[in-house]
Amino acid sequence: MTKKLIPLFMVLAIALSSCKQSPYDYPDTRKVDTVDEYFGTKVPDPYRWLENDTSQQVARWVKAQNEVTFNYLKNIPYRDDIAKRLKEIWNYERMSVPRQEGDRYFFFRNTGLQDQSVLYMKNDLEGEAQVVIDPNKLSEDGSVSLMDYSVSHSGKYLAYAISRGGSDWREVYVINLENKEKLKDHLKWIKFSNIAWYKDGFYYSRYEKPREGGDLSQANKNHKVYYHQLGTDQSDDKPVFNKPEHPRRNYSPNVSDDQKYLYIYETRSTHGNNVYIKNLQHDGPFVKLTTGFKYEYNIIDHIGDQMVVRTNYQAPKYKVVIIDIHRRDVGNWIDLIPEQKNVLRSCEVAEDRIIASYLEDAHSKLEVFNMKGEHLYPIELPTLGTVRSLSSGSQSDQLFFSFSAFTTPTQVWRHNLNDRSTELHFKAHTGFNPSNYVTRQVFYKSKDQTRIPMFLVHKKGLDMNKHHPVFLYGYGGFNISQTPRFSRSNMIWLENGGIYALTNLRGGGEYGEKWHQQGMKLNKQNVFDDFIHAAQYLIDEDYTTRDQIAIHGGSNGGLLVGAVVNQRPELFEVAIPAVGVMDMLRYHKFTIGWAWADEYGTSEDSVAFKNLYQYSPLHNIKENKNYPAVLAMTADHDDRVVPAHSFKYIATLQEKYDGPNPTMIRIQTKAGHGAGKATSARIQEEADLWSFVFDNIEAIEPKYK
Repeated sequence: MTKKLIPLFMVLAIALSSCKQSPYDYPDTRKVDTVDEYFGTKVPDPYRWLENDTSQQVARWVKAQNEVTFNYLKNIPYRDDIAKRLKEIWNYERMSVPRQEGDRYFFFRNTGLQDQSVLYMKNDLEGEAQVVIDPNKLSEDGSVSLMDYSVSHSGKYLAYAISRGGSDWREVYVINLENKEKLKDHLKWIKFSNIAWYKDGFYYSRYEKPREGGDLSQANKNHKVYYHQLGTDQSDDKPVFNKPEHPRRNYSPNVSDDQKYLYIYETRSTHGNNVYIKNLQHDGPFVKLTTGFKYEYNIIDHIGDQMVVRTNYQAPKYKVVIIDIHRRDVGNWIDLIPEQKNVLRSCEVAEDRIIASYLEDAHSKLEVFNMKGEHLYPIELPTLGTVRSLSSGSQSDQLFFSFSAFTTPTQVWRHNLNDRSTELHFKAHTGFNPSNYVTRQVFYKSKDQTRIPMFLVHKKGLDMNKHHPVFLYGYGGFNISQTPRFSRSNMIWLENGGIYALTNLRGGGEYGEKWHQQGMKLNKQNVFDDFIHAAQYLIDEDYTTRDQIAIHGGSNGGLLVGAVVNQRPELFEVAIPAVGVMDMLRYHKFTIGWAWADEYGTSEDSVAFKNLYQYSPLHNIKENKNYPAVLAMTADHDDRVVPAHSFKYIATLQEKYDGPNPTMIRIQTKAGHGAGKATSARIQEEADLWSFVFDNIEAIEPKYK
């Protein structure tokens, strides 16, 4: 075990010195005299210069920080063994749910260690699979990923979107499916957009080209919907929908299966939307279908001029309604599937039935209704887990869905709506035995006595009379539900006797919109309290001790980790904040950050500023606190939560904390917020994460020597 081995001369130097000195040789980080004033409160920002992602000074700082981090990691004796074991765990065939497009089926497949999954096509389910797009051939290092595709209604063309280096920016190309030849069409500066085919072209959304060097940090404004005619240059595309008076709104196009309607989804944040509809057959005007940004609307089908819509309008747990486009007033809306006890997560129409995916205490239930809204029957699921990716053609009697659980790798199931039979379409063969592990759901009380669910996963037969290391994960925001899913990476922890804990914090969508609202804006402290009390529950119930708890979260979950470490540093031994939102006073100034204002509030409002300033991870790092071991993780191409958040956070932590625990940052190159990351890069990243965790928790050491 290499935990915190500090040479004797260094210990003596620390003890004798009257000035601060870390046992780790962190780079010197220059400070500047930048001070912002918010409603009479002066807030220093000495590391503002780290926001300049194109600066050579920042590049040198990144290189120096990575040298410290990777020198530390390479001296952990079992790091290579963990990477080798992860590679073994990762190496099994995986497949996505088939998507029926006309008479063909499309799906992704990965043989195991391919950096990127390959898009295949079959003319029928039993036929031979043909490669359509292999993104592994688009780059030498796996940094180009295939993010989306869409097939024309004629079945002749396929448009596909790629990302370079993990960026949210997309480039779109088109191929002829009959001969696999690429057309000359090449579209750029696309972000947060669908590809919606109509005749011999498609609708898409994009921004104007950013200023030189601003593509990874410049605020994204003035989103517009365009139509692209095949065979023409992108410069000839004309906008068909935008609102220049509202530069901070996004628009996403969809076209109905029968090409009768164009739907435009308008958003100003990460939840709530408007829907506009245009009759393409009559080339009519756009009409507004919905009531504003307070609620969410998703059109799942239409029957003539009646739209079938999933919404949380006057239904915090969602319902399905009928909206006649000629009688759009809410007084004329008809409830088709009323709000239920459980949260309606998604719907799919197949033939004349609606398949509804519900959440019950954060795990999935599938129910089938007819088009009159009458409940027909449930679809039985294998175990407590999560359904994702419902897929069916609107005229098909076949439904495909994926299912996974903490110890069940993703499976693809096929359900026949006529005879109500369900059969396994694809099963991953991993060599992993789920029967060796158990999953339990417990409930605990938060600070205000709210009942919070939490999943616990561990080896079967683990002696629960002893304390065990715990890896605690949380998110708590943006109406996003944390549900059981298989993680190849987590197997390292479970194999070595650790307990994996996933807590369902407020701010998520596990219990509907009310649950979400209880963890957003001025209620954000509830999320931190929920997480802190999850750790306290695990200690109080004798599952573990405070010096055996590692915590992890990404993006909004990285904010969570940064906040709770500041508030209760003594409660955790290791903290891994990944791609975190750490500067809550300036987050809205970069890329798409302005869209999170409805979730957090912004420092431009006096009440919101006070709230944000109280918990912002960057601004609440204190001296004379014994912080846990911290490994911040980010990437140089993250243009969603820009890496400056983590840069400024770790620079401040290294400045103010002078204890024995490492406070480091791992900065991945040619990677973004997480989506599309190459398998080889993911394996090494996870190996480094687990090496850091094992190295800083005394009670556990991996047995891969």
